[in-house]
Parts: sequence; C-alpha cells; structure tokens
Amino acid sequence: MRKRVMAAIAAVVVLAVVLVFWLRSRGHEATDDAQVDGRITQIAAKVGGPVLKVNVDNNNAIGAGTVLVQIDPRDYEVAVEKAKAELADAQANAAAATTNVPISRIETTAGVNTASGGVQQAEAGVTGAEREIQVAQANVVSAQARQREKEAAATKAARDVERFRGLVQKDEISQQQFDAAVAAADAARASADAAKSEVIAAQGSITVAEQRAQQMRGAAAQARAGLATAQTAPQQLQVTQARAAAAQARVAQAQAALKQAQLNLEYTAIKAPGAGIVSRKAVEPGQIVQPGQPLMAIVDLEKIWITANFKETQLKSMRPGQKATVEVDALGGREFEGHIDSIAAATGAKFSLLPPENATGNFVKVVQRIPVKIYLEAGQDPDHRLRPGMSVTPTVYVR
Repeated sequence: MRKRVMAAIAAVVVLAVVLVFWLRSRGHEATDDAQVDGRITQIAAKVGGPVLKVNVDNNNAIGAGTVLVQIDPRDYEVAVEKAKAELADAQANAAAATTNVPISRIETTAGVNTASGGVQQAEAGVTGAEREIQVAQANVVSAQARQREKEAAATKAARDVERFRGLVQKDEISQQQFDAAVAAADAARASADAAKSEVIAAQGSITVAEQRAQQMRGAAAQARAGLATAQTAPQQLQVTQARAAAAQARVAQAQAALKQAQLNLEYTAIKAPGAGIVSRKAVEPGQIVQPGQPLMAIVDLEKIWITANFKETQLKSMRPGQKATVEVDALGGREFEGHIDSIAAATGAKFSLLPPENATGNFVKVVQRIPVKIYLEAGQDPDHRLRPGMSVTPTVYVR
C-alpha cells in the first residue's frame, strides 16, 4: 500500500513539473545561438607613403574626427604647389587666348574697312598693337607661373638629394642612384633659372610691343593686303574663338587637378569617421602604407544589437516589436530588456560560403535557423560592457 502511495505522489510531481514547464514555455521562444553585434568600421589609407605618427593604440576610446595616423605630407604638398602653378599657367594662357578673340574681331572689321580706306586700317592696327601689349603682359604672367613650377620641381629634386644622401651613406642605395638624383636636381635648378630668364624676356617683349604700337600709328595699310585679310578674317576669328574655348577647358582641367592634389594632401591625416574603440591596429610609425591598406578598426559601442539565430520552427508567432529579454553569459547571466527589430529575409545557410544545393536529389531535411535582430532598450548599458561577439541567450515573448 505504501509503495502505491509513493508511486502516486511521484506521478503527481512529474505531471506538475511537466505542466509548469509547458506553461512557462508556451508563451515564449528562446535560443542560445545568439551573440552581440555592432558596427565595426575598417580604417584604410586613401594615399600611400611613410607613416610619421600613430596617435592611438588598441582599446583606446576616440571621438569623431580624431587624427589616427599621419602620413608624410611633403610629396603631396609639392604636388599641390605644382598644381597651383599649372593652374596659374592655364589661366594666363586662357587670358591671352581670350584677349585674342576681340583682337581677331577688330582685325576682321579692320580688314573689311581697309578696302574702302587706309585710315581705318591704320586705326585698327593701332588697336591691335595695344592688344599685343596686353598679350605680352599676359605672357609675363604665364612665364612667372612656369618659373614657380620649375622652382617647385627644383625644390623637390633638392629634397630627394638630401634624402638619398643619408641612404647612400648607409649603402641602402647605389652611388649611381645618388648621382642620378644630384644630376636631376642640377637639371631642375637649371630649368628654373631658364624659366627666370623667360620671365625677363617676356617682360622685354612688352617694350617691343609698345614700340610696335608707335610704329603702327605712323603706318598706312595697303588696300590689297587689307582686302585679302578681310576675305579670310571670319575663318581666322573662328579659329581664335576655338583656341580660347580650349584654353578655358584647360583651366577647368587644372582646377580639377588642384582639387585632387588638395584632397590627397588632406588624406595624409587619417581621421576617425566616428566615435568608438580602436581595435586590430596594424600600423606603426615608419611603415610604408599603400592606398586601400587596412590600418585598424573602430568599434562603435553606442550602437549595438543582438543577432539571434532562431530555428524556423520557432518563428510561427514571432513578429517585429515583440518584447524580449537577453541574458548575457559574460555578465553572470545579467538580463537586458529589448524588442524585435526585424527578421532576416533568408536563412543563415543561404549566405554561407557554400550554400546547400538540394537539386541533386540528396536532400536531407535539416531545421534551418533564421537571424532575428533584437534592439536593446536605451540606457541599460551606460558603461558599455556589452561587446560585439559576446554570447547571449535571448528570449522572445510571443504572447
């Protein structure tokens, strides 16, 4: 009799345990296949060169705009100066070409008027000579721009010589390479001196243009020459206008090259796109980096979420917006409150390196898992103890 009573009691206890388990599990779904996720931004170099300074280390907290790595900017500074000189040269050439357009118009009118009178032709010649003075002045500006360009090239070559001087003393480069650099520097300096001479010559051309203007004031145009000029003047005007348009296009091209050079100079200071924690730093001072080379990663701990891989059999009643709790293993089982943000559009297997192919006829039914994105309610982790990759156990309340 006693054994029967004990068996009955045991059966009641088992039924009670089963009933409690069923009541607790019927209104929620849980999984231990879940982890903390977050935004991890890979930082890479946009330009190449030797690294002068690395301002951060692994696990450092940084703010948006912090200079992480400084690449040697000297070559890019020279490129900016060269681009500025080329822009000045293009602008000077455009000014000269634009000035030639009204000159051609005037010469066209003068050529037509020459057929009816030498006086009008002479007046047009005077006006043309005065325009030549403007052209000569523009040529001076162009020559000065070329001088600055050559001097910038000479400065760069001189810097190369100084840099190679230390390398040849350490036998890191050959004497031939060093001599070639010295020769290049001398050639660049000679080119700069020649450009300076061109400036002086261009300035002298202004005087010549002024003398020509004086001569044209006393000259009389020939009627036949004026008539021949008048017959070809419209075509010459079109050519001059085309040259002026091409000169303006070269100005726009030089402006674009200057903007690119300035951007490259800015890229030598690699800045953080946002706040976060530095991780996986792979750069040191003195290292030569290449464009696109990964340098470090920034983990944003302000914007984290939970990726829970629920079985497809658990998704029947699961919807975005439903309440959820998240138990974190690393924090001794501490629970966080959250809600479902979204459910993935495909199973995790579809995004794997080798997705399953069931068309071969060897299909074996396997319960698939679908990622569910859970956002935590704000203000629960002020110390940012949750880190991407931590294992968690989320529970979603579907009723």
